[in-house]
This record gives sequence, C-alpha cells and structure tokens, in this order.
Amino acid sequence: MLTFLGFAMVITFMFLIMTKRLSALIALIIIPILFALFGGFAPKIGPMMLEGITKLAPTGVMLMFAILYFALMIDSGLFDPAVRKILKLVKGDPLKVSVGTAVLALVVSLDGDGATTYMICVAAMLPLYSRIGMSPRIMAGLIILAGGVMNMTPWGGPTARAASALHVDPSDIFVPMIPAMLAGVVAILAIAYMYGKRERARLGELHLAGDEIDHSEISVSQFPDARRPKLIWFNGALTLVLMCTLIAGLLPLPVLFMVAFSIAMIVNYPCLQQQKDRVAAHAGSVLAVVGLIFAAGIFTGILSGTGMVDAMSKSLLAVIPDFLGPYLAVITALVSMPFTFFMSNDAFYYGVLPVLAEAASHYGITAVEMARASIVGQPVHLLSPLVPSTYLLVALAGIEFGDHQRFTLKWAVLVCLCIMFAALLMGIFPLFSTL
Repeated sequence: MLTFLGFAMVITFMFLIMTKRLSALIALIIIPILFALFGGFAPKIGPMMLEGITKLAPTGVMLMFAILYFALMIDSGLFDPAVRKILKLVKGDPLKVSVGTAVLALVVSLDGDGATTYMICVAAMLPLYSRIGMSPRIMAGLIILAGGVMNMTPWGGPTARAASALHVDPSDIFVPMIPAMLAGVVAILAIAYMYGKRERARLGELHLAGDEIDHSEISVSQFPDARRPKLIWFNGALTLVLMCTLIAGLLPLPVLFMVAFSIAMIVNYPCLQQQKDRVAAHAGSVLAVVGLIFAAGIFTGILSGTGMVDAMSKSLLAVIPDFLGPYLAVITALVSMPFTFFMSNDAFYYGVLPVLAEAASHYGITAVEMARASIVGQPVHLLSPLVPSTYLLVALAGIEFGDHQRFTLKWAVLVCLCIMFAALLMGIFPLFSTL
C-alpha cells in the first residue's frame, strides 16, 4: 500500500508540474497532504510537515542570503571591470571573442540567475559577433554551457534541491564538487578555443578601431544608481574572504552569507532607504527560490514520515539487478542528464532522487554522494524545453531553439562527462560500492 501511494504521489506530482496544471510550489504542498490523508495519516501530518520544514530551514536561509549577497555585488558593480576588460581584450579576434564569451558567462552566472546572465552576456557580446560575422549559435552555446556548470553552486538551485530532498548540508555537496566543476570549466574553455580557431580560420582577424566600441559605460548592474565603483576593492576582498571561509568550512553556510550580506549592505548602502530598495529589487527572485525550499520540506517530510520512501526503495531494489546496485552513484550521474532534460529539476530532485538514494544506501553509498552525482547533468538540463530562461536566450541571440539544441547538446553531454570522470577520479562519489 505504501509503495503504491509513494509512486502514485510522485507520478501525480511530476504530471501536474510538467503539464503546468499546478506550479511546483503549490504541488509540493498540496499533493503530499492529499496522499497522506488518503493513506490514513491524518493525525501525524502536522508533525511530519513541521519536521520536514525544520530540516530545510538552514538551506532556505542560506539561499535567501546567498542570492541577496551576489545580487548586491552585481548591483554595486563588482564585476564591471572584469566585463569591460574582457570586452576590451577580445577586440576583433574570433578566438578571443569566443573564449571571452565563455569567461564572461562564467563570471556573470555566479549569481545563479540564468535570465540575468543571458541578458547581460548577449547585450555585451552580440554586437561583437555581428560586427565580426561570427555565428550567434556559438555565443548562445558557450553562455548556456557556462550557466550549466555555475548552476551547480548552492544558490543556483539544483544543489539546494538535492540537499533539501536528501536532508544533507549544501556545503557538503558543493565544496567537494568544486574540482570537478573546474574540469567542466576547462572543457568549456577548450570548446570555446576550438570554435574560436575555426572561426578565425573562416573569417580572419578584424582589427577594430580603439574607439569603435565604447566599453567605458558597460555595466553588469541593471541599477545605475546602485553602483559603488569606489568600493570595488572592499567588495572584492569581502567576496574573496567569503569564498575562502566557505571552502574552509569555518562557519555554516547560512551564517556565512548572513554575515557577508550584512557587512556588504552596511558598507555599500548605509542609508536605510537604499537598503530597502536593494532588498525590494531582488525580493521576487528570493521568494521564488526560498518558498520552493520550504514547500519541499512538506513533500519530503511526508514522503519519509509515512514510510513511503522506504517502501519505494525496497521495491526499486527488487527490480535492480544485484550487479548494478553498487554502481548507483554513477548510474544517477548518467541518468541525471536525460531525466533533468525530460522533466523539471523539481520532479527529478524531489520525486526520483530520494528513491534512488534510499536504494543506494543499502549498498553503502551515502546520501551526500548521491546528491553530488545527481547535479552532474545540469549543463544538459538547461537545454530542456521545460526551462523558460532558455527561450529568453535564443530570442535575444536571434536563433531557433531547435538549432540551439542541435548545436549545444553534444557539448553539454561532453561537459557533464568531464565533470563525472573528474569526480570519479577524485573520489567525490564512488564508481562502485565495496560494501
């Protein structure tokens, strides 16, 4: 009975959000409550939901202040000099333009917001591509590949979803994955170099006059009044300290981002009204993500509290051949590509991953290892027709969605495989369990 209820709940949840009959936020709350009532768990629903929400509270706090912090850094203009330098260096050389596109996208996508990244990068690079005669497909492909890798940060979404679904610390997922992500970055730069060489051979190098394109007024910030160019060294040092303490694990992630955000806000915007304006400017992004995390607490709290996830994992174990069980981490990394392409991140992380993780635990593979494996497929996920921001990218670049997919998909798979092989070589998650 529990197995049936569990799979029916997951399938219903996935169907409703994939057919857009309900938003993920509402489905995560309503669907598990209905199934718990149907299963006769009415007296225990309240404590189960509260327990799930309590477990995810640190993740929600971390995401809230991480998004606000990076939004604050972009608003203040921290990344403006880097963007201008990239644009100044690339000039008319297709090779430099291609590599510069990848570097720019990696820097701008640090805040985890795909739509913002696409608007900034396309606005900065498309005039150069048009002037030189380079294909905008290359630009769009490199931008979305960079966004796919940077989407693996805890504030990007998938890592937070995996952490909340499996009740593990986001920093335990993200920090060990940094070297594997760097392997993905190297792969992206190699792809950019290859296409740059090809375009240079096709077009030659166009020598633009120094004043032909004015880079002085280019800014990543969408709020000119919020820029603080005189504080760029302070903001850079604060961000560097934040990243170092994050990697070193000196304090929990939620506390780190709360402290860093508070310091940044006081120094950059001492006026109370300015502080209110900055928070209000990004409240929509924060609410969308954090609300989803707390709603997921209800879903995972009921899924585990009723025993559904245990029953589902046992049934899954029964159909998985014994010889494949120890390889569940690698299997999860591989299936994360097609699964997150054909279904939303919410459906995969809240519906599929907990079942895979519970099954893997019987073979000695930990929940945090499964969480790391589950985020490998993000570069492929962003090419899914279920990702709204990708439509924004192709519209801004002036290309067809299908052309974009055909051009980029093979490289997205390659980047995912590079991340996976690097993770396996470094022991970030196991090739197979020896238990």
